[in-house]
Amino acid sequence: MGLPAELLEAGYTGLLRPLLFASHGGDPEAIHEQEIDLLARLGGFAPSRGLLHLLAGSQGVPATVAGIRFPNRVGLAAGLDKDGLAARAWTAFGFGFAELGTVTARAQPGNDRPRIFRAPASAGVVNRMGFNNRGAAALAATLNGAGIARGNGAAGIPLGISLGKTKVVAVEDAVADYLASLDALAGYADYLAINVSSPNTPNLRSLQDAGALAGLTAALVRRAAELAGSGPGLAQPVPIFVKVAPDLSWPQLDQVLAVCQDTGIAGIIATNTTLRRDGLAPSDRQLAAEAGGLSGAPLTTRALDVVGYLTAHTTLPVIGVGGIMTVDDALAMFDAGARLVQLYTGFIYHGPGLVAGINAADSRRNRG
Repeated sequence: MGLPAELLEAGYTGLLRPLLFASHGGDPEAIHEQEIDLLARLGGFAPSRGLLHLLAGSQGVPATVAGIRFPNRVGLAAGLDKDGLAARAWTAFGFGFAELGTVTARAQPGNDRPRIFRAPASAGVVNRMGFNNRGAAALAATLNGAGIARGNGAAGIPLGISLGKTKVVAVEDAVADYLASLDALAGYADYLAINVSSPNTPNLRSLQDAGALAGLTAALVRRAAELAGSGPGLAQPVPIFVKVAPDLSWPQLDQVLAVCQDTGIAGIIATNTTLRRDGLAPSDRQLAAEAGGLSGAPLTTRALDVVGYLTAHTTLPVIGVGGIMTVDDALAMFDAGARLVQLYTGFIYHGPGLVAGINAADSRRNRG
């Protein structure tokens, strides 16, 4: 067990976060790149991982979802470790799982910089990264070099991998593109997440339409079954989740659920970032004109509503993500029926104290 959640929170928000946010001239992407580089170095060295865990580690409530045993119910969302460079470090911060990516079949640079903007008064972030990553083969090589394979526990926690469409690939050819990523990474992922909901790749969200989604999910589930038994880590088909946008209507979500249930999808991740701009504080209103998805506190209510709707209309497990900025936000997600939760913007603003706080509160509840 690490330091108490309150002390971790105070140390991060009062000391470390101001230094981080001011470094590199305040450029959020440059700061993030430096952090991932540092975590990659620390994660590759057992004594440093142990020290991190002594300071920031926490224990929560174990859960089994889609056949995967999670040591606790708080995970790292996709987007923070796109290339898996820090895959072995996340366990030391108390996470019960981490989702790497989003990764595409081909390496790509993403959209032009600047492409990430903090909304500090709103406790939010606007990003239009555009799936910048080194490609599926590079991620496979990174994980292989770290000794990580599906189910071997080398990362200390289960790892999911988020798959996206390569930008230069036409949406009509998306199935083959996603299949190439699945083929490269199925042996390294405890689960795969199909990202068809980012607003930052042209036409990507059209893959949430019932017809397109049915073709994509059926092909990926079929390929996962074909690969079962073909190599290390592939004794069973890798579970596949679908990540949905918060901007879908209830009838659109009904169609997504029907497709996922029909094609053998293992669960739903809700939600991605939003195109809406309500919830921005007056001093952040200039960001309303920036293209990209908004995350953080402005998304809290909508993400919770979507999770509640989904869990009321399906027996598939739902992972809740979006706007979880406080312990109470996470507990509300659990109350709405989420089996697991993920952090992105909340971790940026509050650090490992938020992870520890959620784990502690979840443990207290489950003790009765």
